[in-house]
Amino acid sequence: MPTVPMFPLEVAMLPGEELPLRIFEPRYSALVQACLAAEDPAFGVVLIAAGREVGGGDTRSDIGALAHIAECVDMGSGRYRLKCVIGERIRVLEWLPDDPYPRAVVELWPDEPGQAVDVEAIQDIEDRMVALFERIAAARGAQVNARDIVAGADESGEAAKWLYALTARLPMGQADRYSVLAAPSAAERVTALSEAVDTVTAMVEFQLSE
Repeated sequence: MPTVPMFPLEVAMLPGEELPLRIFEPRYSALVQACLAAEDPAFGVVLIAAGREVGGGDTRSDIGALAHIAECVDMGSGRYRLKCVIGERIRVLEWLPDDPYPRAVVELWPDEPGQAVDVEAIQDIEDRMVALFERIAAARGAQVNARDIVAGADESGEAAKWLYALTARLPMGQADRYSVLAAPSAAERVTALSEAVDTVTAMVEFQLSE
């Protein structure tokens, strides 16, 4: 099992998303330098489940993804500006000492076999998201084409990527994003995203009723 540099974040990143970073802390400067020396410059990203990473003492989630460095600008004095693309999902098997930066033994974790994904169920989620965006726009007196917000989410033709893309478009809390990321199979991800849509819709309706 490979040992990879790890970058705990306060957001659950999803495959297919882009991650811009400004690096200035010495240990993460060392992380970037180690990544750039590798054949595939990448590091793992996981959600901080509790606490704050700065200064240590945080609790880290065990499901994350690999962040591949697509662009790197060396700004001098150990400072870097990165553009990363989130790729394969990973599962942390063991956390190692943060020396000189967070590291973990990980394995790639593709979707597990499960029930066949019901495309109509994903389309239903998309339709409910459109209705939610239209509800928010109407409450604000704004004119939007809510269908444009979800447009292109299914371009890949793959259910897993479609679900991640829809999740990225929904303004949800980190716990809900993580539940979508950590769903073992694509079918279970449909359920997690559907529940997240329900949660966000209920929250919006509650706020609008006040």
